[in-house]
Amino acid sequence: MADKARAKRLADLIREVVAQKLQRDIKDPRLGSRVTITDTRVTGDLREATVFYTVYGDEADRQEVAAGLRSARGVLRSAVGAAAGVKHTPSLEFVPDALPETARNLDHLFDKARERDEELRRSSAGAQYAGGADPYRDTREDRERAGEDEEDPEGADERGDED
Repeated sequence: MADKARAKRLADLIREVVAQKLQRDIKDPRLGSRVTITDTRVTGDLREATVFYTVYGDEADRQEVAAGLRSARGVLRSAVGAAAGVKHTPSLEFVPDALPETARNLDHLFDKARERDEELRRSSAGAQYAGGADPYRDTREDRERAGEDEEDPEGADERGDED
């Protein structure tokens, strides 16, 4: 099993080689400039690599790009093998990255939360406290009316401790 630093270096190299090959050498019209390589991960034994990508476009574009990447897998693996110089070139698996969709979902949830906050702010604009500003506040007048000693509100002299 290889160390993590070596696997990370190989993953970075694979990401760079695949991105350059897709941009410069592969002339598949399904790929073009619509695909972006976002991340690459390599297993601990350096035998398999997962390449994450995003696609600019709709669902039909995503399917076309996925088909293009499947067909270009052998050429890309050969390029990785030539650049890496390792004993065994890792097999490449292309996986659509869920990050953009997750970000869109989070943006939608944040927008809903902002709308709810604004609605709550509007509904509480003229509201007042039910029992005064602070119903649990113990004022001096309340203590005097109850007959408590003003100097010792904690009751320290009951125990005989005077400082």
